[in-house]
Amino acid sequence: MGARWPSPALILIPGSSTSGRFGPHGVTKMCAAEKDTTEFLEKPIEGRLSERLFAMDQRFQDLEQLIGEPAQQADGMKFQEILREHGSLSPMIHLHRKYVICLGNLAEANEIIASGSDLELKELAEMELGDLQQSVKFSARAIRLAILDHQTEGGDDCIFEVRAGAGGDEAALFASDVFKMYTLYAEKKRWKVEVLSASETALGGYKEITFSVKGKGAFERLCFESGGHRVQRVPTTEAQGRIHTSAITVAVMQEAEAEEIQIEESDLRIDTFCASGPGGQSVNKTSSAVRITHIPTGVVVSMQDEKSQHRNRDKAMRLLKTRLKEAQDRQKQQEEDALRRSLIGTGDRSDRIRTYNFPQNRISDHRINCTLYNLDRFLTGEIDELLDQLEAHDREERVQGL
Repeated sequence: MGARWPSPALILIPGSSTSGRFGPHGVTKMCAAEKDTTEFLEKPIEGRLSERLFAMDQRFQDLEQLIGEPAQQADGMKFQEILREHGSLSPMIHLHRKYVICLGNLAEANEIIASGSDLELKELAEMELGDLQQSVKFSARAIRLAILDHQTEGGDDCIFEVRAGAGGDEAALFASDVFKMYTLYAEKKRWKVEVLSASETALGGYKEITFSVKGKGAFERLCFESGGHRVQRVPTTEAQGRIHTSAITVAVMQEAEAEEIQIEESDLRIDTFCASGPGGQSVNKTSSAVRITHIPTGVVVSMQDEKSQHRNRDKAMRLLKTRLKEAQDRQKQQEEDALRRSLIGTGDRSDRIRTYNFPQNRISDHRINCTLYNLDRFLTGEIDELLDQLEAHDREERVQGL
């Protein structure tokens, strides 16, 4: 699906990054000082950003020409892709062309003032110079805000993969706690959570669990959760009361929409087998479990939670398309980093992003050096405060990178 360029609007960076310590009964925020972004937003559009905008304009002109060609109109699916791409580029092209006009008007006024050949024109140009300079700044600001607001391509839904790491049963129990945390947050946002597959332990934890979150803005809000999550607490299985450190990994992937990833049947190897684990005799005696291998990439997904082979296959295909989309998006981000969202960290599961310290009721996000003393509420789904700070930090970093 094409990119979405929302109308530019004034962005106010939340003032939640002030330093200070209020102790375990209050909230501690130790984040980088808020930076003044005005100078970054209003500086002239030049260099690589200017080159890319002109390249987008050329692509927009090429698409306009293709739209008028009967041969393109005859190919329904391809023509729809052209229309989507044209529509996604249109708002940014409008802003860029307006900036070019403002820049031209300013250059013309400066030329008139410098020549001084016509005193009346010079006086008029000098009177308008301030307004013209402001128009250029406002236009540059509108472009950068539109780029910053261009958070994601594709849909709102996402798929989580949560896996227990070091720590055995305690890590699996923490994976269960984190799953509940995201579920409670989704309920507050009126999003729908669907478990796609799960591998439970005897103590009620999860070795791994895969689930989808469906709702307006879900991926955009939760995309920073990818990485390693570490927990420090006294496990329920610990008789001596000693604090243990365990870890889980979280991956958040934007769910692929139906038309985004096209997969040829010839590129798939589909195996069926009897499901293992709980579920009754019907599960274990029928070949309801499905394993799908995408031959060109080697990506393998398995589903066995449903009694129906058809439902397991549908879930497996959803996960396969999502994993292929994630790989595609990562490559695209590297190629078009200047005009795309740059996530905090790499999003790799190996990156330790957060520590949950139960004795001190503390959450520490290591990417933005931010600590909150509200772990008890955090695990009940009250995670907006930290998500706000992650988004604000990411916005500032991307402003400076424009």
